[in-house]
Amino acid sequence: MSSRPAVGGGRWVEVDPARVARWVEGFADRHGPPTTTVEAYGLLLAAADGATAELHAPPGAPAAPDLPGFVAAAAAPRRIGLLLARKGAVALGVAAGEKLVVSKVDTRYVQGRTAAGGWSQQRFARRRDNQAKAALGDAADLAVRLLLPEAASLRAVVCGGDRRAVDTVLADRRLAPLVALRAERLLDVPEPRHAVLVGAIAAARAVRILVRDPAPS
Repeated sequence: MSSRPAVGGGRWVEVDPARVARWVEGFADRHGPPTTTVEAYGLLLAAADGATAELHAPPGAPAAPDLPGFVAAAAAPRRIGLLLARKGAVALGVAAGEKLVVSKVDTRYVQGRTAAGGWSQQRFARRRDNQAKAALGDAADLAVRLLLPEAASLRAVVCGGDRRAVDTVLADRRLAPLVALRAERLLDVPEPRHAVLVGAIAAARAVRILVRDPAPS
């Protein structure tokens, strides 16, 4: 389980689907039995002391009317696509449940920044941008070959890395079926590698919970 501050207050907690029921029990122990409301994102738990917990369903999980249904839907195996991209590197895969069944990682050289100034700096910047565009163009071709044939079987496509790089890849018109499946969630991952792709499965399947504690009295 990981936790980080949330913009606007509170904190985000990422919980493995198998541990959500236990997490909710702990929330109830700390704040009292909550009321449950169905929301577009999943479920809202509101305790009598003012604490709330927004349970956001993981990508591809169907809506559920109550906590047992939510937990079952979150934990159920489903096929999701993964697209991780940064300048010069892309990792693509298909996960069936917690297992990576299709994958490909590709890296291309993209020149780093230079401290030189003037015309030389502009020339290096143009070269770097051209290298990055070529790499992301290759990534789109790879997505067409690897992910597009799987689109009909996918419940969602989860992306990660640099948002601009991901958007550039998915701007390819051939990938419109994948764009339609794209989840709002953007995974924070380092430069894509096979191990990073494997680790992204758990992050894509995690239940994200926005916790707000009661206001001080």
